[in-house]
Amino acid sequence: MDLARPDLRPDPSLSRDEMEALQRDIAAAAAFDDDHALDPSAMGVEEATSLADGLPPARDGAQERLGTGDEEGKVADTTPDPDAPTVVGVDQAFLTDRGEDHPDAAVSAAVAFRGGSVVEYASATTPLSIPYIPGLLAFREGEPILAALDALDADPDLLICDGSGRIHFREAGLATHVGVLRDVPSVGVAKSLLCGEPDESTAERPEGWRTPVRADDAVTTAEPGTVIGHAFQSRQYPNSRRVNPLYVSPGHRVSAESAVEFVAALCAGYKLPEPTRLADAHAERVKRDAD
Repeated sequence: MDLARPDLRPDPSLSRDEMEALQRDIAAAAAFDDDHALDPSAMGVEEATSLADGLPPARDGAQERLGTGDEEGKVADTTPDPDAPTVVGVDQAFLTDRGEDHPDAAVSAAVAFRGGSVVEYASATTPLSIPYIPGLLAFREGEPILAALDALDADPDLLICDGSGRIHFREAGLATHVGVLRDVPSVGVAKSLLCGEPDESTAERPEGWRTPVRADDAVTTAEPGTVIGHAFQSRQYPNSRRVNPLYVSPGHRVSAESAVEFVAALCAGYKLPEPTRLADAHAERVKRDAD
C-alpha cells in the first residue's frame, strides 16, 4: 500500500537530532481527534482465544502471507461479519545472536480481526539497523511493521500497536508514526509509562478502572496538563491486585477517550487486547520456525 506521507518515513540512518525533528513533524501531521466511523461495540471480543493448542486458524478461508514469500493454508470455520471493522494488531519478536552469517532481524507480525475472529495472519522478517533507543522506537521497528502490514490482504480500519502513541516525549510514538504514514486510525498500547502523569495513583486498581494521563514537562510538544492518553486496568486478580495497568494513547485519527474504549472492547480476560496478544504469539511462532 502506498504511504500517505512517504516524506515522514522513519529513516534509521538519520542523526538523533534529525530523528527528533522528524517526530515533531509526525506530531504536527497527526490528528488526535476522532476521524472515523468506528464503534467499540462492533469490534468487541467476547471470549479470549486459548493458545494451549497453538494459534487458531483464520476464519475467512484466506491464506497466511509471510514476508518471506511462503504461504500456509488456513482452515475455514465460520465466516465473520463482513461489515464489522477490521482491527489489526501488530507486534514483534527479534532474532539476535545468531552469528556473523545471520544478522539481527525483526520478526514483525500483523493479525487481522473481524467480528471478534482472526481473519488473516501476516508477517515479515527484516534486518535490524539500530539498537533500541527510548523515544525512538519507530526508527528501529517502524519499517519492519510497515513490511508486515504490506503483507496483509486485509485493509485495516484500526491499528492496535504494541507501543506508545501520543504518550511520548514528542507525541510521536510508534502508533502515531505508523498511523500517520498509513493514514489509518491507530492506537498505542504500552506496558510501561514513557512520560506524562496519571491523574490518580495506578496501584492496585480494579479491572476496568482508568484515569487520564496528562502531559508533563517531559512532553515537549504539548501544553502541560493536556490529556495524552489513559492508564487502563484491563485485568486484575480479585484477591491480589498485582497486575499493572496498560497505558493507552491515540496514535492517529482517534481521541484519547475513544482509544481506551477500543482497547477495553478488545480485551477479553487477558491483560493485552486480543489483536496484539495474538500478534505477539504469531511473531514468536515465526521466530521459532526461523531458528
